[in-house]
Amino acid sequence: MNIQEAKETIEKALRAYFARDEAGNLLVPLRQQRPILLIGPPGIGKTAIMEQIAEECGVGLVAYTMTHHTRQSAMGLPEICKRAIEGKTVHTTEYTMSEIIASIYDCMEQTGKKRGILFLDEINCVSETLAPVMLQLLQDKKFGNQHIPDDWLIVAAGNPPEYNKSVREFDVATLDRVRKIEVVPELSVWLSYAEKNQIHGAVTTYLMAHSDHFYSVSQEADEKRFVTARGWEDLSAVLKSYEILNFPVDEALIGQYLQEEKTAEEFSSYYRIYEKYGQDYGVEEILAGALSGKIMAEKQQMAVNGSAEERSVLLSLFHAALQKEASACQKQEHTAKELSECLRQFTGLCRQKKDETYASWLRQKEQGFAVCKKQGLLKKDEEETNERVLKKLKKLGYENIIYKIVDMSKYGVPQSRKRFSLIASRISELSITMPCEDSKVSIIRDFLGSANGFPKIPAGHKDLSDFNHTTAGLSDVNLKRIS
Repeated sequence: MNIQEAKETIEKALRAYFARDEAGNLLVPLRQQRPILLIGPPGIGKTAIMEQIAEECGVGLVAYTMTHHTRQSAMGLPEICKRAIEGKTVHTTEYTMSEIIASIYDCMEQTGKKRGILFLDEINCVSETLAPVMLQLLQDKKFGNQHIPDDWLIVAAGNPPEYNKSVREFDVATLDRVRKIEVVPELSVWLSYAEKNQIHGAVTTYLMAHSDHFYSVSQEADEKRFVTARGWEDLSAVLKSYEILNFPVDEALIGQYLQEEKTAEEFSSYYRIYEKYGQDYGVEEILAGALSGKIMAEKQQMAVNGSAEERSVLLSLFHAALQKEASACQKQEHTAKELSECLRQFTGLCRQKKDETYASWLRQKEQGFAVCKKQGLLKKDEEETNERVLKKLKKLGYENIIYKIVDMSKYGVPQSRKRFSLIASRISELSITMPCEDSKVSIIRDFLGSANGFPKIPAGHKDLSDFNHTTAGLSDVNLKRIS
């Protein structure tokens, strides 16, 4: 199956394993909650989907690359303990808590999430001493005598033998205790991912025309040649940064990400064409409406006379530019909405706590955001929005703030309405005072009459100068009440 299907399968397993009936019993008993074993080529996105699943399902995630660890990481360290057996005191060997299991409890404590995923990558490439421990984990869901917490799903991943000489084959007894999922690269699925994550237009249009260059791993003599989904995504990120910084992009740079000579050479040529079309057509100027009618007509004729590939690249350039603008607008909208909510909270707090200051409130906001970030309670876009909001709040930098709830009728307004009034200054030493209340309460009658420029309105009068303030059909009785 492809990586998207694998993701959906794991999400369903997660929900099924955690589900309970009306009596509170697990729908799938713990003994039958098989770990999931993902087998697929490197760089296909196995680790990425685990992060996505954890975020979307609201569960914790503890991830380890097992080739970086030893038997002690999994089992813990031995310690000598005394025990009484049949009336005799003997010394026995026990183990401290496994580093991996301890990390699960750390995650639970830091995030408050009692359910989660333990993801163990490259599980079939572990050392000879660690291999039996990994088999025990997959078969019994424990390291030594220490069990994985009940509400944690074990997902392991590895590469097929053709991609890694260090791969160890699992025996039938182990495979009969896991849910094995074989994952293969599929361009159409990755392009959907690329659309959501704004992968560089040069990458997506090139792959749409050269689907056979999306993924390949081969070896000639002692030289390994490969192009992976991870390589394309990482290349996209560096292309964007180089364009912003006006750094040149050459074949050597591309070859650092696409480690297959022919693909790197062909994409390098394509990228130069992609850049040239962007400059020739002036996509940003077109979208900004900065070109005259004559020049626009010339650009249109260029596109008409251009090749199918040229028009395809041009569409990609327009799409990328529009996507960039839409993303920027969306970020601004989210930031403005969150900023408005923050200021609303502050004004509400000011009404409750008379000694509250902007500086102390901002410090509390920063601390709250830091805790949420550390505990993984924020999604990536929420984290970015909070960072932008904090930056703007700091930029406001108000030090001296006074506020008061005032009755507007005591400030020359002919209405008895209460309003929250706030005056702020960036100068901490500046003395600010609220205006004094007027002892005389203003009423509407004080503002009416010929002397004030508001002559008496005859009954049935219609003022057509402003349709929102007509007085059609007023009776003599009502006129007397307001005069």
